[in-house]
Amino acid sequence: MSQGQPVSTLVCQFLASSVADLHTTFFVFFPVWFYLHRRVAIKLVWVAVVGDWLNLVLKWVLFGERPYWWVHETKFYGPDPSPSLQQFHITCETGPGSPSGHAMGSAGVWYVMVTAVLSEASRRNVPAPILQIGLWALFAAVELIVCMSRVFMAAHFPHQVVVGVASGIAVAEVFSRVQWIYSASLRRYFNVTLFLLSFAVGFYVLLKALGVDLLWTLEKAQRWCVHPEWVHMDTTPFASLLRNMGTLFGLGLGLHSPLYTENKKSSSAPFRTGCIVASLVSLRCLDSLTFSPESQGLFYLLSFCKSAAVPLISTSVVPAGLTRLFHGKTCNKTS
Repeated sequence: MSQGQPVSTLVCQFLASSVADLHTTFFVFFPVWFYLHRRVAIKLVWVAVVGDWLNLVLKWVLFGERPYWWVHETKFYGPDPSPSLQQFHITCETGPGSPSGHAMGSAGVWYVMVTAVLSEASRRNVPAPILQIGLWALFAAVELIVCMSRVFMAAHFPHQVVVGVASGIAVAEVFSRVQWIYSASLRRYFNVTLFLLSFAVGFYVLLKALGVDLLWTLEKAQRWCVHPEWVHMDTTPFASLLRNMGTLFGLGLGLHSPLYTENKKSSSAPFRTGCIVASLVSLRCLDSLTFSPESQGLFYLLSFCKSAAVPLISTSVVPAGLTRLFHGKTCNKTS
C-alpha cells in the first residue's frame, strides 16, 4: 500500500476513530437521542454493548489475522518481497481481526438510528420514499467509508469488514423485536451484565485450559507495530469488555436512579436542549480522564467505573442538576 497523502490520512483516522467507534455512540449519540427519543437511546446502548460482546466472542473463535502483522509472517508471497503497508497510530489494535468491530458496531448503531427516523417519519405521515432513499444512501455511504478506512489502515481484510457489517445489522434487527429492554429492572441489568461478563471470562478460561492462547495477538501487535507507543491497553479485548459492561450497568443505574425518576417528566424543548448540551460538555470533561496501564487490574476497574458514569451522567445527574439550578433561580425571582 503506497504512502497516503496528509489529507487522506487525516480523513481515514477521523472516520475510523470517530464515526465508527462505539465511544462516539456512548459519548455523543446516546445523550442526544436520550432527550429526543429515550427508547432509541436505550436500544442504541443494548445493540452496541451486546454487539461488541458478540464481536469479542467471534474474534476468539475465528482467530482472524490483521494485515499489518500478517504481511510480515505469511509465506503467501514466496521469495518475492512482501508489500509495504503504511501504519497509523490507530492501526495497531491488539485483538484478532475478524469480524471488524468498527464495522459491526457502526452498522448496528447507524441501522438503529436510520430505522428510528424512518419509523418516526411514518408515524407523522412524512412522505417516505425520498426520505428512505436518502437515509439508506447515507447508511450505505457511512459503512462503505468506514470499511474502506479500516482496510486502508491495514487493520482489517475486506472480508472481515463485510462480515462485521452483516453481523451488526443482524444484532440491530434482533433488538428491534425485543421489548423488555425498555422496562428492565435494575436487577435485570445487573444479571445481564454479570452473565455477559461471566460468559466471556469463563469462555476465556476454558479455551486457555484447552491450550488456546487468546492473547496471541498482543505479541504480534507489539512485534510488528512500527511504533511501540501505538499499542494501547485500551484496545485489548478485556478493556473493551469492561468498558461495555460498565456502560450497560451504568444505564441500569441511571434509569432507576431517584434523580431520573424525579425529572423524567420534564419534557419542554428548552429543558431537553439544555440537557443535551450539558451532557455533551460533561461527558467531554469525563472523557479527558485517562488511567495508567501499569496496573492492569486497577486500569480495568477504573475503565469500568468511567464507562458506568457516562449513561449515569446523561440520564440522572445532568437533568437533576439543571432542574435544581432553574428551580433555584425561579425561587430567587419570586422571593
